[in-house]
Amino acid sequence: MKGAVAEAAALARGLSERQAEEWDRRAELPREVMRELGAKGVLCADVPEQFGGLGLSSLDNGQLIAATGEACGSLRSVMTSQGIAAWTVSRFGSAGQRADFLPRLTSGESAGVAFSESGAGSDLSAMATEITRHGDSIVVEGEKVWVTGAHYASLLVVFGRYDGGAAMAVVPTDAPGVSIERVPDPLGCRAAGHSTVRLRNVRLSAGHLLGGAGMPVTMLATSPLTHGRISVAWGCVGMLRACLRAVVRHSARRETFGSPLADHQLIRRHIAELYAGERASTHVCERASEDWDAQRPRHTTAAVLAKHVAAGHAARGAASAVQVLGSAGASNSHVVARAYRDAKLMEIIEGSNEISQLILADEAVTVWA
Repeated sequence: MKGAVAEAAALARGLSERQAEEWDRRAELPREVMRELGAKGVLCADVPEQFGGLGLSSLDNGQLIAATGEACGSLRSVMTSQGIAAWTVSRFGSAGQRADFLPRLTSGESAGVAFSESGAGSDLSAMATEITRHGDSIVVEGEKVWVTGAHYASLLVVFGRYDGGAAMAVVPTDAPGVSIERVPDPLGCRAAGHSTVRLRNVRLSAGHLLGGAGMPVTMLATSPLTHGRISVAWGCVGMLRACLRAVVRHSARRETFGSPLADHQLIRRHIAELYAGERASTHVCERASEDWDAQRPRHTTAAVLAKHVAAGHAARGAASAVQVLGSAGASNSHVVARAYRDAKLMEIIEGSNEISQLILADEAVTVWA
């Protein structure tokens, strides 16, 4: 890792590695940890340095995300959500909006991004949330579900219908009409602050409406989703590394029938598959980040492929890790038990496995026709 990346990764690991199990049990990330990481630009590290970020490339940011995900999936999930929000402001915000909002996200405040609704998950065109313009102000009305990090956020980037197309608004969580309710007992990433966000006649100045308003929702959402998919994929690499480390160490120490577990062929099969999964996921993530950094024509598909491959390997790898560790890994918040629960969510968020398969099938038909 480069110096800045290694320093940021060491900070994230140092703050979370020994406490992640307790955070998972309490379903809460300490606010002071969030503020410290936010103030050092770690939660959205690809924000340009002029706005207080680290200015990392996608490839370098991916290494940071993987290191964080290896230590704590919930913290990594918040990093992904804040990263999407910050990048969306960077990409679609005016110079004034970037100057207003980005320094807040690199000085200790948290942000999230609100895509999904109860009737509009994978199909964002079915969104019911509306953003309407009234002279120098906008009004946001609707309800968003499973908004990662909303429990901690002071700003939310909200997607909604607008003038025959779609738009994005930066909504302060303390604005009148905004209410946030935690998702009770989520399956995975329990401390990530998943919440339902209700927006009732939320009136804001027009300066909170980002650029691109009125574009088709698929065009508007593709770039933020692509950013998120690469982040989720790198987070899955981190989970795989955590599981591989736990399995190798446990199987070297634990003896059965007079031999270390690692000497048994069926256990070695699990180790080999975990290693292959981590290597394959790392390589496909590296390619997706390189394509993003170079803005190659098919970088969106590369991100879908990375997310699909890495999430699948993480889910299977975590299941293998629990199997190898047995009762040692079956305690509720053990690192492999957390990975087992967290990885399942990674097969759903930012495009489910099935949506990914449809996109990849379309790509295959186009390329191989």
